[in-house]
Amino acid sequence: MAVNRVPVLKRCRSLGMDPVYLGIDKKSNRQLKRSNRKMSEYGLQLREKQKAKFIYGVLEKPFRNYFEKAQRMSGMTGENLMRLLESRLDNVVFRLGLARTRREARQIVDHKHILVNGKQINIPSYLIKAGDVIEIKEKHKSSPRYKEIVEVTGGRLVPEWLEADLENLKGTVKELPRREVIDVPVDEMLIVELYSK
Repeated sequence: MAVNRVPVLKRCRSLGMDPVYLGIDKKSNRQLKRSNRKMSEYGLQLREKQKAKFIYGVLEKPFRNYFEKAQRMSGMTGENLMRLLESRLDNVVFRLGLARTRREARQIVDHKHILVNGKQINIPSYLIKAGDVIEIKEKHKSSPRYKEIVEVTGGRLVPEWLEADLENLKGTVKELPRREVIDVPVDEMLIVELYSK
């Protein structure tokens, strides 16, 4: 499996984004040293795509597949793409506060700790639907790892399309996310322009 091993803060700096969107509350004191070059239109489009891929932890081929699926759906392609990325199981686990970062959420799903509607699912890219109930398996609920996670993520704001019950380590998907409630700093129109060349 391909893994991106670039240091997170370094990658955030190069993409010009805040690590908070990844669930990391560290700050980098270094400044990006770039001469005052103006970025080309293609450069801007590419950077937005890289930002979206980095935030959601998706590699190029699956990202392309999401884009093609978004094109086939009714409505705006860019909005559909963001909704598909946002409704990945690893992202929902992160949004519910059952993991500190999306990478940790992915690991929790990989390690078979997650039940969706009572069924064990270990595919991070599994797309959730409205009404799905996501919870940590009963045998893992008492582990100290989840107590630590809940302490860290307890104050985090859960999006309005989700309902979290951190005491019982579970959450419900009330509806699929709309673009207005997705707080990711990505201009999806630039990604659509890039892929439609």
